[in-house]
Amino acid sequence: MDNVTLRPFHADDAQWLVKQHDLLYARDEGFNESFGRLVAQILNDFLADYDPRRECGWIAEKNGLRLGSIFCVAQDDHSAKLRLFLLVPEARGQGIGRHLLDECMEFARTAGYREMVLWTHESHRAACALYRAFGWQLVDSKPVHSFGVDLVEQSWRIQL
Repeated sequence: MDNVTLRPFHADDAQWLVKQHDLLYARDEGFNESFGRLVAQILNDFLADYDPRRECGWIAEKNGLRLGSIFCVAQDDHSAKLRLFLLVPEARGQGIGRHLLDECMEFARTAGYREMVLWTHESHRAACALYRAFGWQLVDSKPVHSFGVDLVEQSWRIQL
């Protein structure tokens, strides 16, 4: 993790983040363009309704290059939702994801949330292993057809 920094998400990061999600998920999982549209909508909603006391997004960078992201957004008064956790392939396996997840969860605790939730897919094995290592619990799993492919959708939760 030498020279990797976490900085707040800025509006000018949105296009990069949509593009990375679109490219990586199409390449790795066969997702269609509807996934990029979902990411764009999540970011548009974040920018439109952003409450800096209760919500934050981070970009991991090294030498000015973006490597990944994570977001903490309000689900309700007591629950935060983890969103848009992404690492570009060259950044994986270096502890950056652990650092992003730790930062996001600490922010949620400090903001007064009692729990966090997230939605993902079973195929994201490395991320799911990281969630489990941090104490997250898998609370629901079901087969779905989303983004043009058959997936197993998962919901996770952790008490803060």
